[in-house]
Amino acid sequence: MEEKSTAIEHKAYARVGLLGNPSDVYYGRTISFSLANFWASVRLQPSDDLIIQPHPKHDLVRFSSIDHLVNRLQSEGYYGGVRLLMAICKVFFLYCEENEIHLHSRNFTLNYDTNIPRQTGLSGSSAIVTAALNCLLDFYKVRHLIKVDIRPKLVLSAEQELGIVAGLQDRVAQVYGGLVYMDFSKENMDRLGHGIYTPMDIELLPPLHLIYAENPSDSGKVHSTVRQRWLNGDKFIISLMAEVADVALEGRTAILEKNYAKLADLMNRNFDLRRSMFGDDVIGALNIEMVEVARRVGAASKFTGSGGAVVVYCPGGPSQIKLLEDACQLAGFTIQPVQVVPSCLHEDDLKTLS
Repeated sequence: MEEKSTAIEHKAYARVGLLGNPSDVYYGRTISFSLANFWASVRLQPSDDLIIQPHPKHDLVRFSSIDHLVNRLQSEGYYGGVRLLMAICKVFFLYCEENEIHLHSRNFTLNYDTNIPRQTGLSGSSAIVTAALNCLLDFYKVRHLIKVDIRPKLVLSAEQELGIVAGLQDRVAQVYGGLVYMDFSKENMDRLGHGIYTPMDIELLPPLHLIYAENPSDSGKVHSTVRQRWLNGDKFIISLMAEVADVALEGRTAILEKNYAKLADLMNRNFDLRRSMFGDDVIGALNIEMVEVARRVGAASKFTGSGGAVVVYCPGGPSQIKLLEDACQLAGFTIQPVQVVPSCLHEDDLKTLS
């Protein structure tokens, strides 16, 4: 009886796309890592009924006035995390049913919390879903039956249920933790239904910084015309996207060799290629300024995702970091040293790896 009342809690961390994004959606390659600075946590408590609890801040349905309601919707949108928890429950259940994985019939209550800044391209939504999936794997004791390399796809499917447009890279970084090199070649995707994911040693990374804006633009509109042009066979987009994928390939070698001058060049190149494809109107003035504020002091910088935050490397060390901190303060941006999460895979998880 004791076991019935034991709560299960999991954290999933924000992620930083270091190199190669957004080529993950275009059969490319990326390098990403989990960011210890921010996370989402989900708690599963056995209960008589199945209950998805709204978050007191992110799922507001009670307001002090209509003015409060409208302001809230304009800044945060209509969506909290309840829909994410519901979507992963559905996707998980259907996957198990389809794969003849037996689930017991006990119920639970799910709630969540998150400190990942909104709309910063740090994958706040998928962190909630990933943490919830981990809770479900443990509650139903099926961790050994659902392969690690399949899990990012389950997380993505839950988000796609809700119309969120995204690729696999963020979910891979969050499921695996640590630093991961990912190859999404068409051959792999067609043959396996997922990419080839290779964990790397986090100690290989130089000190990095994160810059973000407190009120960033929405990162959801970014892939629009580029995606369509790519599907239409636009040679300019196809060749530049292949170059973005090559940035990750070259970056892997640079990181393994600790060639940080090369890494700096590749980070800058990654952003410049993105800018050529998407154009300044789509990227937005605030996002460009975040990249430029770092470059003006001689640092390398690029988006962590599709805007809202940038990852920065200062080859000049502490004196350059000080210049960057001062520049960010002046521009009104928040800056933090990056903390990388080591791999979060357990023994049971590792046994499922292909």
